[in-house]
Amino acid sequence: MQLRPYQQELIDNIRRSVRSGHRSIVSVLGCGGGKSVIQAEISRSATDKGNTVLFLVHRKELCEQIANTFAAQGVDMSLCSVSMVQTVSRHIEKIQRPQLIITDEAHHSTANSYKKIYEAFPNALRLGFTATPCRLNHGGLGEVYEDLITSVSTKWLIENNYLSPYKYYSVKLADTSGLHVKAGDYKADEVAELMQNKEIYGSTVDQWEKLAKGKKTIVYCASVEASKMTAMEFNRAGYISYSLDGATDKNERQSVMERFRNGEIKVLCNCDLFGEGLDVPDCECTVLLRPTQSLTLYIQQSMRSMRYMPGKTAIIIDHVGNCYLHGLPDDDREWTLEPKKKQENMVKIRECPMCYAVYSPTEQKCPYCGYAAVKEIQRKEKQVVEIDLVEMKRQDDIRNTKLADAELETWAEIVEFQKLHKYKFAWCIRYAALHDIPIPSKYNTMRRIIGV
Repeated sequence: MQLRPYQQELIDNIRRSVRSGHRSIVSVLGCGGGKSVIQAEISRSATDKGNTVLFLVHRKELCEQIANTFAAQGVDMSLCSVSMVQTVSRHIEKIQRPQLIITDEAHHSTANSYKKIYEAFPNALRLGFTATPCRLNHGGLGEVYEDLITSVSTKWLIENNYLSPYKYYSVKLADTSGLHVKAGDYKADEVAELMQNKEIYGSTVDQWEKLAKGKKTIVYCASVEASKMTAMEFNRAGYISYSLDGATDKNERQSVMERFRNGEIKVLCNCDLFGEGLDVPDCECTVLLRPTQSLTLYIQQSMRSMRYMPGKTAIIIDHVGNCYLHGLPDDDREWTLEPKKKQENMVKIRECPMCYAVYSPTEQKCPYCGYAAVKEIQRKEKQVVEIDLVEMKRQDDIRNTKLADAELETWAEIVEFQKLHKYKFAWCIRYAALHDIPIPSKYNTMRRIIGV
């Protein structure tokens, strides 16, 4: 396979780093940038010189896929071992001494199993590859790497037709504010309990029908049970869907994946299975139903539908608000080997109240539907004072009133209630229509879109 110019440039930069004296180097290239081709070329060059290569992966499913890619690229597989890190770390004494160790998904490199291997072969050149060189616990990769080399950005890959453009929607179905954190991410049992809700399964299907109906879709769920229930809801709605997880039989998994690739299965639900290494170029949509504080997991899952195909625009539907913590998939990010500072504030991002699209706050209007939020300004100071006096009194009542008991009588009161409780603006339209309260004519377009 012919290397792309930026792939060759990355290899050249790695060689320059080695010549400058570095013996452990991590390279950064976004999801879909073709890391496996680069790794194969480096391995081929090493085995052509008679050097032995140890290629480390952390998932069994990737071994055969990578070995096939390497063989097709001309790597001498008698000198190259593609192995699971867990297996190698348990049987180091049986491993052929490598001159080169390549670590796939190198953000895992600081785990003890990896460090045990690195320490066993201190004279080997070590190269790591990842899209996100950061650790979930905010530590840095400087613990195991001397140099960091970055390549082209995700935004550049999209602009140059190496990744598909995307549309991102956030229709939040669950409140994650009460979740606790353990080992850097939300506690798994709390996440599973939060997301195991029949209303969430049904709403997921409803929103998919509105935003991505008919598109080949991968759904990332918070638990095996949630994955099965979500698939069941899609099937009930008439869309062929299947749920896979780590316990699924290998032959069954391969059969399901083949049916998904050929279009027989339209929606594929999973729990912690299709994060790294899955290559389904014609996947058009990803649905996020698992909240996470891991930037790495978020990037891998959200971008799974962005593999390039001519004319394709990927759809990402985020039901858990991950974008508000991590930003958009193609945001520019500064990478370093140093530990990162804990993120105290949510990422600045804008959500369209009309179509639920998420986009950069620098945009003056929604790039998807063209809606522009307009702030109403009272021109006369006397009017402002009078309105504030009335609203101050209503605020005290509204702030302590449950939605079911609220007696909102005017459009202004509805909007105030919505702001106090941080509901989406579309709630105002629905509430007013339900209670026969006049809605300003400028929102007629929004009413038609919502369907009230």
